[in-house]
Amino acid sequence: QVQLVESGGGLVQPGGSLGLSCIASISIFRTSTMGWYRQAPGKQRDLVATITSAGRTNYADSMKGRFTISRDNAKNTVYLQMDNVKPEDTAVYYCNRLPPMPNWGQGTQVTVSS
Repeated sequence: QVQLVESGGGLVQPGGSLGLSCIASISIFRTSTMGWYRQAPGKQRDLVATITSAGRTNYADSMKGRFTISRDNAKNTVYLQMDNVKPEDTAVYYCNRLPPMPNWGQGTQVTVSS
């Protein structure tokens, strides 16, 4: 059974940093493009960043220069380093393949507040 387990969220002050991790029990992880998504209260789930199997990355415009996605194929893990966070980054963060599988993890809550 496919499992996605996100961790690393928490409360952080504006301008601070936070690192998220996601372990994906996907047999084809190494060949999958992975992504981080986020969903703020009352809003739809949006794609934040992606990383291909070869390590090529892409970011939503508002995250460029602040977020860094990476992966460790040996550990079936994808990471999201969040720097210079803003209150509008407050959301539940999820990882999934692209296109996303129907089963999502529980996500990890990130709250940016002073």
